[in-house]
Parts: sequence; structure tokens; C-alpha cells
Amino acid sequence: MPSKKSSSAEAVARPRPIRVLQKRLDWDPVGLMAGVDEAGRGPLAGPVVAAAVILDDTKRINGLADSKVLTPLQRDKLYDRIRERALCCGVGEASVEEIDTLNIFHATMLAMRRAVEGLRLKPVKVLVDGNRLPTLDVLSEAIVGGDAKVRSISAASIIAKVTRDRMLMQLHEQFPQYGFAAHKGYGTPEHLQALRVHGPCVHHRRHFAPVAAQFFTEEGATVSVQVQ
Repeated sequence: MPSKKSSSAEAVARPRPIRVLQKRLDWDPVGLMAGVDEAGRGPLAGPVVAAAVILDDTKRINGLADSKVLTPLQRDKLYDRIRERALCCGVGEASVEEIDTLNIFHATMLAMRRAVEGLRLKPVKVLVDGNRLPTLDVLSEAIVGGDAKVRSISAASIIAKVTRDRMLMQLHEQFPQYGFAAHKGYGTPEHLQALRVHGPCVHHRRHFAPVAAQFFTEEGATVSVQVQ
């Protein structure tokens, strides 16, 4: 029989449950509401991915939480459940070229807009994680910390995170020297070392400082970009 101490430790380790099913104001229209979140604003490589999810209130999905507090296995299982039980999901992305051209903020807003536009059903309101909103043709509201408060935003965070992680796994097969499978493009010491040794590839964000620094050698010569 487990001790009280071990039970307490397990309770602390579990993701905190989401208490808000949907955030609806008194003056909101009645109808479908979508949650929106993104993954991949901070990495040095790969696209930024956003997801929009409209949940089905009649098909409960247990375990929804901010994707960052879930393990990869938990995220994968919840990804499948969301895909099976949600009314619809939309995924949008902004490419590395768009990130370098627009900057990461505007590229993220573009990915979010594409995710909402990709929904099979049109919501009456969109709830977006954070404090800024993309340009949409429907009522929208920004919710700081929404991925830990609103179930549909949590679902969107999981869809976006798993989708992007799988993209980086594919990039790893093309460019194994960078270790994308392990760090998913984030600026880990291993990734920075690979950049110093191999230089950037076509999937690196050239305007991000650690990558931009590798386009020039100490003598000022341009570092070649690896293409495959």
C-alpha cells in the first residue's frame, strides 16, 4: 500500500485540472467556440504551427492540459483523442521564409489565422492563448494563460505541439547532424554546437541571432547554407 508521502508526490506531479470548460461572456453569441494556440515561436529552426479546435461537449476528453506540462506520450495519446472526438480541428503554419520576412510575431498571427480558416465549421467566437489576437472575421478574445484555463485552447496547444514535433522528426531524417529529433529546433547547447560545426541549413531561421551569427566566419566570409 503506497505511503501518504508517495501519494502526495504523485499528486504534485500530475498536471493541474482545467476548471474552465469554455469562457463565455453574458453578451457572447450562442454557438460554437474555438480554442487557438501555437507551438514553435522560440526555436531556431522549423515553422511555427498553430491549431484551432472546436470541442464536442457530448464527447468528454479527460486529461486536457497545457501541452508543456504533459509528457510526449501523454501528448500523443491526447492528440489521437482530440482528433477522434472534437467537432473539428484546423492546423496552420508559417514557414521559415515567412518568419524571416515578417518576423516571428506576425508569422505566428498568420499561422493562427490559417488554423481558424482551416476549420470545417465556423465558430461564433475564437479564444486565443496569450495577449494578442490575429486578424479574424469572427469575434475573438485573448486569454493570458488560456492553455491552462480553457479546454479548447489546451486541446489546440496539444495539436499544435504534436504536429510541429512530428515535422521536426521528419527534418531530422534529412539533416541528422543537427539533432532535430531531440531538441525540436530549440537552442540547446547541442544544437548551437551543431550550428558552429555544420553551419545553418535551409530550415534555420536566418534572422534569429544564434543562426545569423553563423552566416559569417571570424574572417567575415559567408557560411554556406546546407541544402538537401
